[in-house]
Order: sequence, then C-alpha cells, then structure tokens
Amino acid sequence: MSTVVVMDPARDASNLQSSCGTGDSIASLDEVTMDSTANESSEEESAGEREAETGANTELTNNPTDIPTEWPTHTQTVSAQRPDSLSLAVAKPDLWTSSGDGEVKLRMGESGFASEPPLTVDQMFKTAVERFGSYTALGWKEGEQTKTINYQEYYQACRTAAKSFLKLGLERYHGVGILGFNSAEWFISDIAAILAGGFAVGIYTTNSPDACQYVAENCKANIIVVENHKQLQKILQVQDKLPHLKAIIQYKDALKEKRPNLYTWTEFMELGRDEPDTKLDDIITIQKPNQCCTLIYTSGTTGQPKGVMLSHDNLTWTAFAVGRYVRLAEATKSQEIVVSYLPLSHIAAQMVDIWVTMKVGGATYFAQPDALKGSLVNTMREVRPTAFMGVPRVWEKMQEKMKSVGAKSSTVRRKVAVWAKGVGLQTNLSKMNQNGAMARTPMNYRLAKKLVFKKVRKALGLDRCTKCYTGAAPITKDTLEFFLSLDIPVYELYGMSESTGPHTISLPDAFRLTSVGKLIPGCETKINNPDEEGNGEICFWGRHVFMGYLNQADKTEDALDTEGWLHSGDLGKQDDNGFLFITGRIKELIITAGGENIPPVPIEDAVKEAVPLVSNAMLIGDKRKFLAMLLTIKCQVNGDTGAPEDELMPEAVELCRKLGSNAMRVSEIAGGRDPVIHAAIQEGINRVNEKATSNAQRIQKWTILNQDFSIPGGELGPTMKLKRPVVMKMYKEQVENFYKEVVTPSTPDNSMPPK
Repeated sequence: MSTVVVMDPARDASNLQSSCGTGDSIASLDEVTMDSTANESSEEESAGEREAETGANTELTNNPTDIPTEWPTHTQTVSAQRPDSLSLAVAKPDLWTSSGDGEVKLRMGESGFASEPPLTVDQMFKTAVERFGSYTALGWKEGEQTKTINYQEYYQACRTAAKSFLKLGLERYHGVGILGFNSAEWFISDIAAILAGGFAVGIYTTNSPDACQYVAENCKANIIVVENHKQLQKILQVQDKLPHLKAIIQYKDALKEKRPNLYTWTEFMELGRDEPDTKLDDIITIQKPNQCCTLIYTSGTTGQPKGVMLSHDNLTWTAFAVGRYVRLAEATKSQEIVVSYLPLSHIAAQMVDIWVTMKVGGATYFAQPDALKGSLVNTMREVRPTAFMGVPRVWEKMQEKMKSVGAKSSTVRRKVAVWAKGVGLQTNLSKMNQNGAMARTPMNYRLAKKLVFKKVRKALGLDRCTKCYTGAAPITKDTLEFFLSLDIPVYELYGMSESTGPHTISLPDAFRLTSVGKLIPGCETKINNPDEEGNGEICFWGRHVFMGYLNQADKTEDALDTEGWLHSGDLGKQDDNGFLFITGRIKELIITAGGENIPPVPIEDAVKEAVPLVSNAMLIGDKRKFLAMLLTIKCQVNGDTGAPEDELMPEAVELCRKLGSNAMRVSEIAGGRDPVIHAAIQEGINRVNEKATSNAQRIQKWTILNQDFSIPGGELGPTMKLKRPVVMKMYKEQVENFYKEVVTPSTPDNSMPPK
C-alpha cells in the first residue's frame, strides 16, 4: 500500500492573515515599454492562475470562511466526502465519468469553503447581475475609442447568443469551438454555449487545420466561432471531415466570401434576438452543477490532446474559492480590473479573465491581438489593472528588456537604480520572512520607492496592481528576485487543467521564493510515496478536480486513483509552514516558459523518421523560451563494450553519399562541420516543423553531438530508454549554448541596469 502524507486545508481565518500588498503602486523607469510574449501554453499543462486585490479593501474579506448564505443551491446534486487516504478504498467511479452527458458526485465538505452551495454557471452569472448589474463587465478598444458593456448587457448578450446557437442547431452535450484572440465575442460565445446546454471549447489560435479538426471532431462541435479569415480558412480546409458541424461564425472583419451556414457576428446575433426565451429557459432549468459545461484540451505524453471535462461546479466553486482566498474586492467596494491577453484555450486565462472576475463583479479589458508582439504595455498603461497574470516568459521578457535598456543608462542613474534594487530586495525578503508584517518601513526603502519603484510600476502599467501572479510553467528564482528588488513581488500559483486551474496560491502575507504557495481552503494535497526528503507525487482532492477526460475512460483512470485523488505527475514536497515546492516531474512532458505542454517523444520520433541519418534525438525546452534538440548520428558500436565509435554505420555512409557528402566519421559531421549534412538535417527538421500543431512546438535550434547515446555512456537505461536528466547534465554546455545571445523582441523600456 502506498505511503502518503496528507496536507489538510486551513479551516479558519486565523490561517489567513490580512493581505499586505505592496501599497501604492511601484514601477519601472519612465521609459519602460513592454511587449511581453508568452509562448502559447497549454499548459497545461501544469497550469496555474492568479488573482489580485486592492490593498485598501482587504477588510472586505479578511475572514475568508464567511460564506454568503443567500446564494442558491442545487439540492439534486449528490456529494462525496474525501475517503480515508490511509486505507484502500473501494473504487468509486461515481466520482468521475468520461461521458459527455454524465454526472459526478461533488467532493463536498461539511464546513468552510468546501461546503459552499453548488451553483450552475447561469446561477452564478445571475447573482453577479443582481449585485453588479450596472458595473462595467467588459471593455475594449475600437480605434481610439474605448467601448464597454455592463453586467446586465453582458448577460443579455450571452442569452441572445445562446438562442442563436439553438436556432443554428446546437445539440445538448455538443461542442461550440472558439478559435480566435480574446474578445467580448469570445467570452459571449463561451458562456452562451454553456447556457444553451453545449460545451464551450477553446481552440488554440496557433493550431494547424488538422489539430483544429481533431478537437472539433472529438467534442462533436456543431458550431465553430472563428476570429477572422485566417482562422476561417483552417476550418474550411477540414470542414468535410466534421460531420457534426452545422455553422461557422466569424466575429471580426468582413467576410471575404459568402458561403452557406457562414455568418458574421451581427448576422449571428440577429438570429436569436427575437426568439422566445422558453426553449433556452427550459434548458437552463435542467442544468446541474455536477454536469460538464466546458472542455479544455491539454496535451498528453502521447501527443494527442485530451478533453478535460469541467463541470459547472468546477468553474463556479473554484471562482468562489480563489476570489475569497486571495481577498479580491467586490465591485460594490472597489472594482477589480484585469487585462485579458493570455490564450483563452487555457483554463488559467479563463478562470482569471472570465470566472473569478465575474464572481467579484470585476471588469475585464481586452488587449489588442498583437499584445504579445508589443502592444500590451499600451493597454496596461491605459487600463492600469489591479491584478495581473503573466506566464514566466512574460516576466522574463520584461526582465530582459529592462536589463538591456538599463545598461545604456547614465552612470548616475545606474548607480541609483543599483542602490534602490538592493534596498528593495532586502526589504521585501524581510517582509517575506516575517509574513508581510514589518514593524516599520525603513527610510531608505521609502526613498527608493519615490525615486525608482513608483516610476517602474507606472511605466509598466502596474501602479494600481497589488497582485502580480505567475503560473502555467515554472519560473526561475533569478526572475523572481529581479522583480522583488523592484518592489514588485510576483506570486506563484500551481495547478493544472484537471484541477480547474489553481490548487495552491501564494499571498502577499504568505509566500516564499520558488514555492508555489499554500493550499486553497477546501482543497487537500497528498504527497504520495514520499522519499527520505519528503518528495513524492503531488495529488489533489477538492471540488476543483475535473470530471474526467471526454470519451477516454482509460486515461481518466490513469489520472484519478480508486479513491478519487488526482495524480499530477509532478514531484513535490511541503515545508513545515505548509508551503508547497515543486521538485521535479514524473512525466516526460516538457513545459516551456510560456506554459505550452509539449510531449517530446512524438517530435523526436518525427525527426528520426524525417532524417534517417539520426540515431537519437532529445528535445529540450523545459522552462525555456523555445524548443531545441540534441541529435546523434548512426555509428558503429564496439561489440565488446557497447560503446559508440566514431565510424559511421554503413547505412549512414550510404545516406551521406546520396546527399553528396564524403563523410565517414561522426567527427566529420558533428557541430555542423559538414555543410551538406547540416543542410539536409535542417530540411528534415523544417518538414517536421511544418506539421507542428502550434508555433511553440517548432524546433528552433539543434546540434549534432560528438558521439551517440549508449548504455555505457549513461545516456540510455538498460531497456534503452533515454535518461533525460543524465543527458541534460552531460551536455549542459551544449544546451546552454542554444539559449545564449537570443534576440529578444521588445519588452519594457526601462533604464534599469542588469541585476
């Protein structure tokens, strides 16, 4: 029987101290421009989220266990208590399902967050309308003009779109695919699909036509909503392979051609505008919190994405728990503001931008489609969010640009900045170690804040932001310390698509560098099979745990054990204070700095197939900005020792001749020494890249090693399985060379010197 360590959630307010935010805004130097680019993630993907709060309003929710009693409950919903984790329990398939029309038992608790009454999406939205109806819900730019809609208008637009979906033939438990950049139309389509009884299904904007077709067919999409002509073409290419598809809607730009069942957004909304409410209301009435409403497609180690089924309760309870735990202000006190720019095909972006914000009556403003190419800083400065979520790559690019510009500053300014950063780091580390409670703020810190920190924050558009978060992928300690030195604490979150986003969250008064924070109340963590240092697989329990993978019972059973615990595949441990630290990954899945989940084996196999000269290939990219690859060439093997030799195998020699190369040895090819072979390999990799399902899955750099992998060399195990950590250590220099002197697109212009 497995040995486990169980971490119980905090049950009372004494465990949740008052937020101690960074106070009034801080900032980058006047010249900070930001272009952050986050590689599209998927993060999933170890996913995460973030939320935020306005420091002046922490009194609103200082007791996170004060549960409102007026919210509606759904008495038909069955619930389940957590089983005894120290005994072998009888299998409980009613905790999960792989059927789109299935229902599950909710992991209800007897008190605290876990006992919160279950809600459907419609119930939560109606409550938001009742409480925040006249408050701005969504905002966006049209040219130089900012447009907004309030919560009442937002809800009505979603109902109209839902009636339009029904008129176009949306069937119960069928998908509505959404393929495009973040916008009001994206949100409305997502929620309308749910209200109409279908599944909301985000599709990565970088997906190839084949990848789009896989997702659309897997969820039996009746309708696909696309942003523009470019995305429309992907669907039209595979339309004949989508037997369930009934209509396509394009929400931006004019249609370049008229086709049957192809609608503009205006035409689409008109379809349902005068439809009676009866049919929609009947569908909404029969919806239950324990039924599926959203599918998040996340990569697995096999390469094919799995449809993560999230219930109404998964979304509404997680939104409640996160908003309360991080002490977000409700709009009636002080409205929270967020900027939507991360891919909405991720649960991280959906949870932050749509659900948590709706729960507290916050306002979501949409960035421009080129946000990750340079315009995000403009939106940030205009909107001045109170909470901001960035995947690690966004923060890293800000750091890189600030260092670059800072190096060009005058000597005096550099000296002032270096002094201020030293003060900022020391002060914030002291705050961290004292859980945010310092007796008095040092005078030099107040001076540094006035001279530097406020300017930095203002230039980044973070002058009102009291919660800066990072998630979806690991972030380096160097980046965390860099921003901490600028008085911008970046708080980590941890979770996955299968946990509806966050499982642990760092708070201003409860964070540690490199920790992913503490458990959200109402959830539980089990460290499975811990070693002598306390490291084991991190397992989740709570109402945020997903229903199952659509039509994949075997994969669901792999993810959920017989007791219903969700196995993350991540290794971790917790310290005596309850902070969780991620220490490794059981799965081989690569998670890039942008949060993209990438299974390496299919890509490695594709390269070996495209380039027969290659013996072994190992994909690199975990926590990195892009993918690179280590390659070896087929060579002779010593019959006695099994060690690789320098001479090429006969078939390799023959391949070289066909390519026009006279190479006979690996040493004549390695490191790009043979331009003919180098060009041939690049051509093969180009072919592999053409089939990549997203830009983040393209191989950007590669190198040929001086010798093949082998058992004697240590790169391969007894069964010839690649020992990735060993290879990373052995070829550290080559790996680091991939990521040196990379030209970085513009991020914040800031006259901060290198740290």
